[in-house]
Amino acid sequence: MKKIIKNGTIVTATDTYKGDICIEDGVITQIGENLMDIDGEVIDAKGCLLFPGGIDPHTHLDMPFGGTMTKDNFETGTIAAAFGGTTTVIDFCLTTKGNTLKSAVDTWHKKADSKAVIDYGFHLQIVESNDAVLNELPKMIEEEGITSLKVFMAYKNQFQADDETLFQTLVAGKELGALVMVHAENGDVIDYLVKKALKEGNTDPIYHALTRPAEVEGEATGRAAILTDLADSQLYVVHVSCEVAAKKIAEARGKGIDIWGETCPQYLVLDQTFLEKPNFEGAKYVWSPPLREKWNQEALWNALRTGQLQTIGSDQCSFDFKGQKELGRGDFSKIPNGGPIIEDRVSILFSEGVKKGRISLNQFVDIVSTRAAKLFGLYPKKGTIAIGTDADIVIFDPEAERVISAETHHMAVDYNPFEGMEITGEPVSVLSRGEFVIRDKQFVGKAGSGQFIKRAKYGEKQVAKKNKPLTM
Repeated sequence: MKKIIKNGTIVTATDTYKGDICIEDGVITQIGENLMDIDGEVIDAKGCLLFPGGIDPHTHLDMPFGGTMTKDNFETGTIAAAFGGTTTVIDFCLTTKGNTLKSAVDTWHKKADSKAVIDYGFHLQIVESNDAVLNELPKMIEEEGITSLKVFMAYKNQFQADDETLFQTLVAGKELGALVMVHAENGDVIDYLVKKALKEGNTDPIYHALTRPAEVEGEATGRAAILTDLADSQLYVVHVSCEVAAKKIAEARGKGIDIWGETCPQYLVLDQTFLEKPNFEGAKYVWSPPLREKWNQEALWNALRTGQLQTIGSDQCSFDFKGQKELGRGDFSKIPNGGPIIEDRVSILFSEGVKKGRISLNQFVDIVSTRAAKLFGLYPKKGTIAIGTDADIVIFDPEAERVISAETHHMAVDYNPFEGMEITGEPVSVLSRGEFVIRDKQFVGKAGSGQFIKRAKYGEKQVAKKNKPLTM
């Protein structure tokens, strides 16, 4: 049956206008005024905004870490994402040394198959750059449709790769059409600072931040940018948390280096003092990079407004406070890193960004959906509202007010880092490929209805490349 969404205001990354949307067989077939069809279901969106489903380019669902497993899997995590207005997630597929990339991808497919309620893709971690890995990469990109590669510059003795691996991945990314992503922190320096803090008896959660200062993020970001330039490749820096890292990206872009930056809502509204909460409550706010001093927030907002940072991911990586975060009592380095963010990503950016005049409504759509779609090979199928695109649509009430709380969220964890925060604007209904996942704030989707999306190579769609020539 056709669906016609009427009386709403359509918002894309470039336009805002009144219009009706006709949906057939999961795609948008008509956009116009006063669309009528006696065979179609009419959905009244009066007073609401209609924007393309959010794309969260940074999630960790059903992921092992620090001797435990993230609490949200592909079912609970994608349900929460849908409640928050996200219709596509790209999750990180972890690999291990000595094993094939294909075996890791197969493992992640098993995690997601029959569970995801919205569409999804994978980023592929590169932990070593030997012949076996490099020879397998073309198949991962061409046949599996996994066109983004992740390299960790931190988490020594766990995820961290060396600079040779990063550089070879950048070279391969250039040759094969894959966007290379980095977690940019100097893991070697962090390892030294952590050992020093523990030796001196400093074990509380706040030392997680104090042993990962902004300078180690800025240094790693600058180093990754230089290597990207040398390889004449492309780079995406995940979860930028501070002014110094944002400036490194802006400087590199000014030189013509093909580099992009993502931040996360937690860095826009929370600060380092949350790790000082008594009774070990600060452990709830332990993730990497850590929360920064509050003055960094305005620098990040400015970077979003001016386009020096382009996307917002959740870095969803949820652990219960009780039983999981508590593993680090007496040793902050053993607190599982990560937080439950996926559900509130879109609303926080709208409430704190659009409503407070920091970004425009069209910028909001670009940041939560369109830019990620373009960078990660999903556009124009996803990331916009146009004839022929997937009918991933959020019906959003811009005036609704709510208070964020663990008592009402849909993630599987026992706390919410934004507890008590008052926000304006929330999704009323969410459609994925034309079918309701959330309707009138109730879940009506089905586990397994989400599809794995094979993505186009970097630069094949509307992403303009601006690499400068390699100079020696």
